[in-house]
Amino acid sequence: MGIGLCTYCEICGLGPSQVAGAVGFGGGLWESAIVRFHPSGKVHVMVGISPHGQGEETTFAQILADQLGVGVDDVTVFHGDTSQTPQGWGTYGSRSTAVGSGALMGAIGKLKEKGKIVAAHLLEAAVEDIEYEDGKFFVRGTPAKMKTIQDIALMANVAWNYPKGLEPGLEASAFFDPPNFVYPFGAHLAVVEVDAETGEVRLDRYVAVDDCGKVINPMIVEGQIHGGIVQGIGQALWEAAVYDDEGQLLTGTMMDYALPKADAFPQFELGMTETPTSVNPLGVKGIGETGTIASTPAVYNAVLDALAPLGVKQVHMPLSPERVWRAIREVQQTGRS
Repeated sequence: MGIGLCTYCEICGLGPSQVAGAVGFGGGLWESAIVRFHPSGKVHVMVGISPHGQGEETTFAQILADQLGVGVDDVTVFHGDTSQTPQGWGTYGSRSTAVGSGALMGAIGKLKEKGKIVAAHLLEAAVEDIEYEDGKFFVRGTPAKMKTIQDIALMANVAWNYPKGLEPGLEASAFFDPPNFVYPFGAHLAVVEVDAETGEVRLDRYVAVDDCGKVINPMIVEGQIHGGIVQGIGQALWEAAVYDDEGQLLTGTMMDYALPKADAFPQFELGMTETPTSVNPLGVKGIGETGTIASTPAVYNAVLDALAPLGVKQVHMPLSPERVWRAIREVQQTGRS
Protein backbone atom coordinates (compact mmCIF):
# COMPACT_ATOMS: atom_id res chain seq x y z
CA MET A 1 0.00 0.00 0.00
CA GLY A 2 1.19 3.51 -0.78
CA ILE A 3 0.11 7.08 -0.11
CA GLY A 4 0.88 9.94 -2.48
CA LEU A 5 0.40 13.67 -2.07
CA CYS A 6 0.52 16.60 -4.45
CA THR A 7 0.07 20.27 -3.63
CA TYR A 8 -0.14 22.77 -6.45
CA CYS A 9 -0.68 26.40 -7.36
CA GLU A 10 -1.77 26.97 -10.96
CA ILE A 11 -1.52 30.03 -13.18
CA CYS A 12 -4.60 30.38 -15.39
CA GLY A 13 -7.35 32.79 -16.42
CA LEU A 14 -5.06 33.85 -19.23
CA GLY A 15 -4.57 37.58 -19.68
CA PRO A 16 -3.73 40.45 -19.53
CA SER A 17 -3.31 41.42 -23.16
CA GLN A 18 -0.12 43.38 -22.41
CA VAL A 19 1.51 40.13 -21.33
CA ALA A 20 0.24 38.41 -24.48
CA GLY A 21 1.93 41.06 -26.58
CA ALA A 22 5.16 40.89 -24.58
CA VAL A 23 5.55 37.14 -25.10
CA GLY A 24 4.64 37.23 -28.79
CA PHE A 25 1.09 35.88 -28.59
CA GLY A 26 -0.72 36.67 -31.86
CA GLY A 27 -3.66 38.53 -30.35
CA GLY A 28 -5.24 39.91 -27.19
CA LEU A 29 -6.60 38.06 -24.18
CA TRP A 30 -9.65 40.15 -23.26
CA GLU A 31 -13.24 38.92 -23.48
CA SER A 32 -16.51 40.59 -24.45
CA ALA A 33 -20.23 40.28 -23.76
CA ILE A 34 -23.54 41.78 -24.87
CA VAL A 35 -26.69 41.68 -22.72
CA ARG A 36 -30.01 42.48 -24.37
CA PHE A 37 -33.35 42.81 -22.56
CA HIS A 38 -36.47 42.28 -24.64
CA PRO A 39 -39.84 43.96 -23.90
CA SER A 40 -41.07 40.65 -22.47
CA GLY A 41 -38.39 40.70 -19.80
CA LYS A 42 -36.53 37.83 -21.42
CA VAL A 43 -32.78 38.28 -21.73
CA HIS A 44 -30.30 37.32 -24.44
CA VAL A 45 -26.63 37.11 -23.51
CA MET A 46 -24.06 36.99 -26.31
CA VAL A 47 -20.53 36.12 -25.23
CA GLY A 48 -17.27 35.93 -27.12
CA ILE A 49 -16.01 33.03 -25.04
CA SER A 50 -17.22 29.70 -26.46
CA PRO A 51 -17.31 26.80 -23.99
CA HIS A 52 -17.04 23.22 -25.20
CA GLY A 53 -18.53 21.35 -22.28
CA GLN A 54 -17.52 23.37 -19.21
CA GLY A 55 -21.08 24.57 -18.60
CA GLU A 56 -20.71 28.35 -19.00
CA GLU A 57 -24.15 28.46 -20.63
CA THR A 58 -25.48 27.61 -17.17
CA THR A 59 -22.90 29.59 -15.20
CA PHE A 60 -23.39 32.83 -17.15
CA ALA A 61 -27.19 32.50 -16.97
CA GLN A 62 -26.91 32.08 -13.20
CA ILE A 63 -24.66 35.13 -12.89
CA LEU A 64 -27.09 37.31 -14.81
CA ALA A 65 -30.13 35.94 -13.00
CA ASP A 66 -28.48 36.62 -9.65
CA GLN A 67 -27.28 40.10 -10.57
CA LEU A 68 -30.45 41.33 -12.29
CA GLY A 69 -33.17 39.42 -10.45
CA VAL A 70 -34.62 37.46 -13.36
CA GLY A 71 -35.30 33.74 -13.61
CA VAL A 72 -32.56 31.54 -14.98
CA ASP A 73 -35.07 30.14 -17.47
CA ASP A 74 -35.60 33.68 -18.81
CA VAL A 75 -31.93 33.91 -19.86
CA THR A 76 -30.58 32.49 -23.12
CA VAL A 77 -26.82 32.41 -23.64
CA PHE A 78 -25.45 32.49 -27.18
CA HIS A 79 -21.85 31.62 -28.02
CA GLY A 80 -19.72 30.26 -30.82
CA ASP A 81 -21.63 31.99 -33.62
CA THR A 82 -19.71 34.96 -34.98
CA SER A 83 -22.78 36.13 -36.93
CA GLN A 84 -24.37 37.24 -33.66
CA THR A 85 -21.78 37.09 -30.88
CA PRO A 86 -18.87 39.44 -30.17
CA GLN A 87 -15.25 38.42 -30.58
CA GLY A 88 -13.54 36.24 -28.03
CA TRP A 89 -10.07 34.80 -27.57
CA GLY A 90 -10.68 31.22 -26.54
CA THR A 91 -11.59 28.94 -23.69
CA TYR A 92 -8.17 27.41 -22.94
CA GLY A 93 -6.26 27.96 -19.71
CA SER A 94 -9.33 27.88 -17.47
CA ARG A 95 -10.16 31.42 -18.57
CA SER A 96 -13.81 31.07 -19.57
CA THR A 97 -15.40 32.21 -16.32
CA ALA A 98 -12.37 34.01 -14.87
CA VAL A 99 -12.22 36.38 -17.86
CA GLY A 100 -15.60 35.95 -19.56
CA SER A 101 -17.57 36.75 -16.41
CA GLY A 102 -15.68 40.03 -16.11
CA ALA A 103 -17.08 41.14 -19.47
CA LEU A 104 -20.56 39.93 -18.49
CA MET A 105 -20.42 41.83 -15.20
CA GLY A 106 -19.36 44.97 -17.05
CA ALA A 107 -22.42 44.78 -19.31
CA ILE A 108 -24.67 44.08 -16.32
CA GLY A 109 -23.27 47.12 -14.52
CA LYS A 110 -24.08 49.36 -17.49
CA LEU A 111 -27.64 48.01 -17.60
CA LYS A 112 -28.13 48.74 -13.92
CA GLU A 113 -26.96 52.32 -14.34
CA LYS A 114 -29.29 52.93 -17.29
CA GLY A 115 -32.11 51.22 -15.42
CA LYS A 116 -31.67 53.66 -12.52
CA ILE A 117 -32.11 56.61 -14.87
CA VAL A 118 -35.33 55.15 -16.29
CA ALA A 119 -36.60 54.19 -12.83
CA ALA A 120 -35.87 57.67 -11.46
CA HIS A 121 -37.93 59.17 -14.27
CA LEU A 122 -40.87 56.79 -13.72
CA LEU A 123 -40.78 57.16 -9.93
CA GLU A 124 -40.26 60.92 -10.07
CA ALA A 125 -37.13 60.76 -7.94
CA ALA A 126 -33.50 61.78 -8.24
CA VAL A 127 -31.21 59.23 -9.87
CA GLU A 128 -28.88 59.29 -6.86
CA ASP A 129 -31.81 58.23 -4.65
CA ILE A 130 -32.52 55.08 -6.66
CA GLU A 131 -31.26 51.78 -5.32
CA TYR A 132 -31.32 48.35 -6.89
CA GLU A 133 -31.81 44.99 -5.18
CA ASP A 134 -33.27 41.60 -6.16
CA GLY A 135 -34.51 42.80 -9.54
CA LYS A 136 -36.19 45.94 -8.19
CA PHE A 137 -35.35 49.63 -8.53
CA PHE A 138 -36.71 51.60 -5.59
CA VAL A 139 -36.41 54.96 -3.89
CA ARG A 140 -34.01 54.84 -0.96
CA GLY A 141 -35.93 54.45 2.26
CA THR A 142 -39.20 53.67 0.42
CA PRO A 143 -38.94 50.05 -0.85
CA ALA A 144 -42.63 49.99 -1.77
CA LYS A 145 -42.04 52.74 -4.32
CA MET A 146 -40.36 50.61 -6.94
CA LYS A 147 -40.18 49.27 -10.49
CA THR A 148 -39.02 45.79 -11.45
CA ILE A 149 -36.30 45.21 -14.02
CA GLN A 150 -39.05 43.85 -16.28
CA ASP A 151 -40.95 47.14 -15.94
CA ILE A 152 -37.81 49.02 -16.91
CA ALA A 153 -37.12 46.67 -19.84
CA LEU A 154 -40.64 47.20 -21.21
CA MET A 155 -40.50 50.98 -20.91
CA ALA A 156 -36.98 51.14 -22.37
CA ASN A 157 -38.16 49.19 -25.41
CA VAL A 158 -41.39 51.12 -26.02
CA ALA A 159 -40.19 54.54 -24.72
CA TRP A 160 -43.75 55.77 -24.02
CA ASN A 161 -42.74 57.60 -20.84
CA TYR A 162 -39.02 58.05 -21.09
CA PRO A 163 -36.26 60.45 -19.98
CA LYS A 164 -35.42 63.06 -22.58
CA GLY A 165 -32.11 62.54 -24.33
CA LEU A 166 -31.77 58.91 -23.25
CA GLU A 167 -31.49 56.29 -25.98
CA PRO A 168 -34.30 53.71 -26.00
CA GLY A 169 -33.57 50.04 -25.48
CA LEU A 170 -32.01 48.13 -22.61
CA GLU A 171 -28.85 46.66 -24.02
CA ALA A 172 -25.17 46.95 -23.13
CA SER A 173 -21.85 45.57 -24.27
CA ALA A 174 -18.58 45.40 -22.39
CA PHE A 175 -15.01 44.26 -22.76
CA PHE A 176 -12.84 42.94 -19.93
CA ASP A 177 -9.06 42.72 -19.98
CA PRO A 178 -7.89 41.19 -16.69
CA PRO A 179 -5.10 43.02 -14.86
CA ASN A 180 -3.45 39.74 -13.87
CA PHE A 181 -3.73 35.97 -13.98
CA VAL A 182 -5.61 33.98 -11.34
CA TYR A 183 -4.05 31.33 -9.14
CA PRO A 184 -6.20 28.40 -7.97
CA PHE A 185 -4.48 26.00 -5.59
CA GLY A 186 -5.11 22.82 -3.68
CA ALA A 187 -3.92 19.47 -2.34
CA HIS A 188 -4.71 15.96 -3.63
CA LEU A 189 -4.02 12.65 -1.89
CA ALA A 190 -4.13 9.15 -3.35
CA VAL A 191 -4.07 5.76 -1.63
CA VAL A 192 -3.17 2.76 -3.80
CA GLU A 193 -2.51 -0.93 -3.51
CA VAL A 194 0.06 -2.63 -5.75
CA ASP A 195 -0.02 -6.38 -6.38
CA ALA A 196 3.65 -7.38 -6.32
CA GLU A 197 2.90 -10.61 -8.19
CA THR A 198 1.14 -9.00 -11.17
CA GLY A 199 2.14 -5.32 -11.01
CA GLU A 200 -1.49 -4.25 -11.00
CA VAL A 201 -2.25 -0.91 -9.33
CA ARG A 202 -5.58 -0.41 -7.58
CA LEU A 203 -6.75 3.01 -6.50
CA ASP A 204 -8.40 2.63 -3.07
CA ARG A 205 -9.04 6.24 -2.10
CA TYR A 206 -8.72 9.70 -3.57
CA VAL A 207 -9.16 12.93 -1.59
CA ALA A 208 -8.94 16.43 -3.10
CA VAL A 209 -9.28 19.91 -1.62
CA ASP A 210 -9.25 22.71 -4.18
CA ASP A 211 -9.65 26.49 -4.13
CA CYS A 212 -11.01 28.13 -7.30
CA GLY A 213 -12.11 31.35 -5.63
CA LYS A 214 -15.80 32.14 -5.53
CA VAL A 215 -17.87 29.10 -6.54
CA ILE A 216 -20.87 29.92 -8.76
CA ASN A 217 -22.18 26.41 -9.42
CA PRO A 218 -20.80 23.68 -7.11
CA MET A 219 -22.04 20.84 -9.33
CA ILE A 220 -20.19 22.21 -12.36
CA VAL A 221 -17.04 22.71 -10.29
CA GLU A 222 -17.20 19.15 -8.99
CA GLY A 223 -17.74 17.85 -12.52
CA GLN A 224 -14.65 19.71 -13.72
CA ILE A 225 -12.60 18.27 -10.85
CA HIS A 226 -13.88 14.74 -11.47
CA GLY A 227 -12.98 14.91 -15.14
CA GLY A 228 -9.55 16.36 -14.43
CA ILE A 229 -8.73 13.73 -11.82
CA VAL A 230 -9.68 10.90 -14.19
CA GLN A 231 -7.65 12.41 -17.02
CA GLY A 232 -4.59 12.82 -14.82
CA ILE A 233 -4.82 9.32 -13.38
CA GLY A 234 -5.22 7.98 -16.91
CA GLN A 235 -1.89 9.59 -17.74
CA ALA A 236 -0.26 8.10 -14.66
CA LEU A 237 -1.50 4.53 -15.03
CA TRP A 238 -2.64 3.69 -18.56
CA GLU A 239 -2.46 6.21 -21.39
CA ALA A 240 0.52 6.15 -23.76
CA ALA A 241 1.37 6.72 -27.41
CA VAL A 242 3.47 3.64 -28.21
CA TYR A 243 5.62 3.48 -31.38
CA ASP A 244 7.62 0.61 -32.82
CA ASP A 245 11.27 0.90 -33.87
CA GLU A 246 10.26 2.15 -37.32
CA GLY A 247 8.07 4.96 -35.96
CA GLN A 248 4.75 3.22 -36.52
CA LEU A 249 2.08 4.21 -33.96
CA LEU A 250 0.85 1.05 -32.23
CA THR A 251 -1.85 2.69 -30.11
CA GLY A 252 -3.70 4.59 -32.81
CA THR A 253 -7.20 3.27 -32.11
CA MET A 254 -9.38 2.86 -29.06
CA MET A 255 -8.83 -0.89 -29.35
CA ASP A 256 -5.17 -0.31 -28.46
CA TYR A 257 -5.09 2.95 -26.50
CA ALA A 258 -5.84 2.36 -22.81
CA LEU A 259 -8.41 4.83 -21.51
CA PRO A 260 -9.54 5.09 -17.88
CA LYS A 261 -12.87 3.42 -17.11
CA ALA A 262 -15.34 4.15 -14.34
CA ASP A 263 -14.86 0.82 -12.56
CA ALA A 264 -11.19 1.66 -11.91
CA PHE A 265 -12.02 4.51 -9.54
CA PRO A 266 -13.33 4.87 -6.00
CA GLN A 267 -15.79 7.62 -5.09
CA PHE A 268 -13.75 10.82 -5.09
CA GLU A 269 -13.82 12.69 -1.78
CA LEU A 270 -13.87 16.41 -2.58
CA GLY A 271 -13.44 19.39 -0.33
CA MET A 272 -13.31 23.05 -1.22
CA THR A 273 -12.13 26.37 0.17
CA GLU A 274 -13.02 29.77 -1.30
CA THR A 275 -10.36 32.47 -1.51
CA PRO A 276 -11.71 35.15 -3.87
CA THR A 277 -9.31 36.81 -6.27
CA SER A 278 -9.24 40.57 -6.74
CA VAL A 279 -8.50 40.18 -10.47
CA ASN A 280 -12.14 40.01 -11.63
CA PRO A 281 -15.45 41.36 -10.27
CA LEU A 282 -16.77 38.02 -8.98
CA GLY A 283 -13.55 36.73 -7.42
CA VAL A 284 -13.61 33.53 -9.48
CA LYS A 285 -10.61 31.46 -10.57
CA GLY A 286 -10.22 28.61 -13.04
CA ILE A 287 -10.95 24.98 -12.17
CA GLY A 288 -10.63 23.09 -15.45
CA GLU A 289 -7.04 21.88 -15.07
CA THR A 290 -6.72 21.46 -11.32
CA GLY A 291 -7.49 17.74 -11.37
CA THR A 292 -5.12 17.07 -14.25
CA ILE A 293 -2.30 18.94 -12.53
CA ALA A 294 -2.56 17.26 -9.15
CA SER A 295 -3.75 13.71 -9.81
CA THR A 296 -0.85 12.47 -11.95
CA PRO A 297 1.91 13.17 -9.38
CA ALA A 298 -0.35 12.17 -6.46
CA VAL A 299 -0.95 8.70 -7.94
CA TYR A 300 2.64 8.35 -9.14
CA ASN A 301 3.93 9.22 -5.67
CA ALA A 302 1.53 6.72 -4.11
CA VAL A 303 2.73 3.88 -6.36
CA LEU A 304 6.39 4.70 -5.69
CA ASP A 305 5.61 4.84 -1.97
CA ALA A 306 4.10 1.35 -2.18
CA LEU A 307 7.14 0.04 -4.09
CA ALA A 308 9.73 1.69 -1.85
CA PRO A 309 10.03 -1.26 0.60
CA LEU A 310 10.85 -3.47 -2.41
CA GLY A 311 13.68 -1.16 -3.43
CA VAL A 312 12.00 0.30 -6.53
CA LYS A 313 12.82 4.00 -6.89
CA GLN A 314 11.57 4.78 -10.40
CA VAL A 315 9.08 3.53 -12.96
CA HIS A 316 8.38 5.40 -16.19
CA MET A 317 4.78 6.39 -16.82
CA PRO A 318 2.31 5.02 -17.52
CA LEU A 319 2.56 2.71 -14.52
CA SER A 320 1.03 -0.23 -16.35
CA PRO A 321 1.02 -3.66 -14.67
CA GLU A 322 3.77 -4.81 -17.03
CA ARG A 323 6.06 -1.87 -16.23
CA VAL A 324 5.50 -2.16 -12.49
CA TRP A 325 6.06 -5.93 -12.62
CA ARG A 326 9.28 -5.52 -14.62
CA ALA A 327 10.55 -2.85 -12.19
CA ILE A 328 9.97 -5.19 -9.26
CA ARG A 329 11.66 -8.12 -11.03
CA GLU A 330 14.65 -6.00 -12.04
CA VAL A 331 15.29 -5.02 -8.44
CA GLN A 332 14.91 -8.62 -7.31
CA GLN A 333 17.33 -9.87 -9.96
CA THR A 334 19.92 -7.08 -10.07
CA GLY A 335 19.35 -5.06 -6.93
CA ARG A 336 19.05 -1.89 -9.04
CA SER A 337 15.96 0.22 -9.85
